[in-house]
Amino acid sequence: MKVSHLMIKDFIRSRKEASIHDVVKSMFEKHVGSVVILDETEKAVGIFTERDIIRVVAQNIPLNWNVEKVMTKNVYTVPEDVPFKDARQIILERKVRHLPVTDSEGKVVGLISIRQVYQELFEM
Repeated sequence: MKVSHLMIKDFIRSRKEASIHDVVKSMFEKHVGSVVILDETEKAVGIFTERDIIRVVAQNIPLNWNVEKVMTKNVYTVPEDVPFKDARQIILERKVRHLPVTDSEGKVVGLISIRQVYQELFEM
């Protein structure tokens, strides 16, 4: 099974200039655990996750700061045409729960979420 078969195509995205507050509000409204931060060319420059929110709160970081200051910058991605086992390997080795999926140009076209994978497995 290819990554493209399991990815979420309607993932939440934002720009690095957005405030932490706005990004967290989007996550709350959409019931998601991450937001992929994209540049002007639709390539991933970071990801903001529930783990980042915990760090923001614990360190009393102002919510009006740009998300760029607190996002995870070393974001791992996976090409859409690879087998899911390759994505699984990255998830296990890197201990990530959200993995942006890219096309042949490096643009983010989807997201692999552990929650989505579990849901797919339990529905089989």
